[in-house]
Amino acid sequence: MAGKPPIVVHRISASGGRRVTVRGRIMGLAHSDADVLELVARAGLPGPADLLADPTLVEWAGGRPHAYRRLELPP
Repeated sequence: MAGKPPIVVHRISASGGRRVTVRGRIMGLAHSDADVLELVARAGLPGPADLLADPTLVEWAGGRPHAYRRLELPP
């Protein structure tokens, strides 16, 4: 598969969670890997749990993979 991965997990939102798009279509907001897999399945791309580690299928944009909350720093 060449080009951009079909699944993009976008940066963490201010309120927590990450928007998930599949082939450019917004599928929803994920708060966990399980949420991402559910949104991907709803888009018709069911796959094994390890698909989240495949960079040809999933792009983790604007943050660490598998992180869904912003780190709060002490004042």
